[in-house]
Amino acid sequence: MMGTGHTRGSGGYKRLTLAMLFAGFSTFSLLYSVQPLLPLFARSFGLSAEQSSLAISLATGPLAIAIVFAGLLSDRVGRRPLMVAAMFLAGLLTMLTGLAPGWSALLGLRLLTGLALAGMPAVAMAYVSEEIESKSVGPAMGLYIAGSGIGGMAGRLGVSMLTELLDWRWALVGVGLVMAEAFRRLAPRSRRFVAQPVHPAAVLIAARDLLKDRAMPLLYAEAFLLMGVFVTIYNYVGFRLIAPPFSLSHAAIGAIFLLYLLGSASSTWFGGLAEKRGRRLIFWVPTAMLLIGTALTASMSLALVVAGIGIVTIGFFGAHSIASSWVGRRARASRGQAAAFYLFFYYLGSSVLGSAGGVAWTGWGWPGVALYCGVLTLIALAIAARLATVPPLPLPEVTPPRPMGGD
Repeated sequence: MMGTGHTRGSGGYKRLTLAMLFAGFSTFSLLYSVQPLLPLFARSFGLSAEQSSLAISLATGPLAIAIVFAGLLSDRVGRRPLMVAAMFLAGLLTMLTGLAPGWSALLGLRLLTGLALAGMPAVAMAYVSEEIESKSVGPAMGLYIAGSGIGGMAGRLGVSMLTELLDWRWALVGVGLVMAEAFRRLAPRSRRFVAQPVHPAAVLIAARDLLKDRAMPLLYAEAFLLMGVFVTIYNYVGFRLIAPPFSLSHAAIGAIFLLYLLGSASSTWFGGLAEKRGRRLIFWVPTAMLLIGTALTASMSLALVVAGIGIVTIGFFGAHSIASSWVGRRARASRGQAAAFYLFFYYLGSSVLGSAGGVAWTGWGWPGVALYCGVLTLIALAIAARLATVPPLPLPEVTPPRPMGGD
């Protein structure tokens, strides 16, 4: 018989949310640890900005595709076992990346790292949605995304500092395996997971059913656009800040990633606020912050550039926290696939739009990057306005009262 979900404040809830902090930390740390190294890769291997960004895109692109099938596999083998295996394998591959003899080998290892990590993000969303009672999903997902923010910051900052002191190859010897073991020890075994048979057509059937929902395609589009803006800003700001008139060191540029702490706080705060006030009412606010922050990065003042990146970070993590929990709440069935499709578009935005931002940088410098990101954000705001008009799903016949936020 299916068990009850962990309630907020219970021992199981605390263990699960702490485990998800480690999971988010490890995933974003391993996936984006090479981001501050893009200018160094461009100089060392004789690459353009968009070519160096392949170190990110060749991890996030394959991850986006594999995530759909990882979600399907998790419906059969379970969420927790797949997440544990993914974290250990990705940690090992990242360590091997530091031993890569050349650019092609490095890209190959990054591709494999992305494939390995596919077993983590989408499955994590389904795991949280299944194992925690409905009204506590938003705050719990916010904590997972907070861990992503801390991991993204620590991975990038640590790599930048170690590159300044030692060498980028040593910098990639991280703590991925330690995080994997911490997750394995903390994450409660599933109480509400029910294995489903795996059929090749299941992905298409789930896609058809999910896309019938009026909100799902819009939420998937938001994931694509918002992640594209966020990754573009962080991919190429290093190229701008390392050049005159700023001429910052690798360590100083790495310190910019301390702003991820703002994202960690933002994801938790906006997740809780949306749960209380309603996702339709709140979602446009962090999305608009992306536009404001992008505009500030076009300034020639270092202080305003940093402030702009901070506002972009707050806006992105807030919007992502709301959108991801919204997907989990609207998916009455095929939760693993619903989360997988969200993450497919999320990481596809990182890969496709992030690399396209390099063309804007090479052709028009930072004004081109800011204009490019501004247009993408305006489209995201228009979609947010459309989402506000989508009615909530009807409540199941037998269910505890849901919070004011709805789905």
